[in-house]
Amino acid sequence: MVDRSGVVPRAGRRLEAMAAVGAARLLATQSPARIRRVLARLGGGARPADYATALAARQAVMAVSPTCREERGCVPRSIATTLLCRMTGSVPTWCVGVRTVAPFAAHAWVEADGAIVGEPVPPGYLRALLAVGPGTEPW
Repeated sequence: MVDRSGVVPRAGRRLEAMAAVGAARLLATQSPARIRRVLARLGGGARPADYATALAARQAVMAVSPTCREERGCVPRSIATTLLCRMTGSVPTWCVGVRTVAPFAAHAWVEADGAIVGEPVPPGYLRALLAVGPGTEPW
């Protein structure tokens, strides 16, 4: 489920992406409730990210992090994408859920404009169990 587009971000964006990945790796070790609280607070006052912005952030994150390029890197990848978008004043919806077809497995991703961002899966393939987007209240 990982798109390897080979995008190389400009130098300033690369540093921002590296900072987002570093913070995401720390946050990814926390409980889902804590991640939700942190992302909800960070998203306060942000506008919804559009699909192109979220996709560019995801590609920048994947360009700077081998971990985030791996299929099992979905949690830090999705958190880093959200954090990188927030640096420009917007946030996508961060989601954690499951595949709806066998083999069942957990997955984390971001959505923007009502669509899953950058994941090569058909509509309905993933079901969100937890979603944090613009305007989500911290618990």
